Amino acid sequence: MKRFMTLIAVMAMFSFFAATDTLAQHHGMWKGGGGWGPGAPYARMYNPQTVETISGEVVSVDKITPMKGMGYGLHAVVKTDKETISVHLGPAWYLENQDVKIEPKDKIEVKGSRITFEGKPALIAAEVKKGDEVLTLRDAQGIPVWSGWRRR
Repeated sequence: MKRFMTLIAVMAMFSFFAATDTLAQHHGMWKGGGGWGPGAPYARMYNPQTVETISGEVVSVDKITPMKGMGYGLHAVVKTDKETISVHLGPAWYLENQDVKIEPKDKIEVKGSRITFEGKPALIAAEVKKGDEVLTLRDAQGIPVWSGWRRR
């Protein structure tokens, strides 16, 4: 009987630690974890001084890992009148839980910070308009809405 009670106690402790770890990972993710938070190197690439607005058609939507060690995110390749450009949207776990979905052939307008990414022009999106729908991704300073923290 003592061995059985010890086994039950060990299993309970294991379950507690596994659940705690899972909750911590999930909570951290919603706070901008996975390298997508406001202080991360990738987020610091957003420059409010280089914000512009483009319009075009979505050619594709793909997974992207912008920097080593980050969780994957989504980017859209958008064809405008002047160029075809990669638009970095944000972490997939956040975008997959939004009502506005960006898909190939969508006509969109993107407001974001123009950067050079892997030697090519790209936009880090702050806002995406699709018809009457608006997907807000960052505030005016570039702080991600998924980070759970905002400057006031």
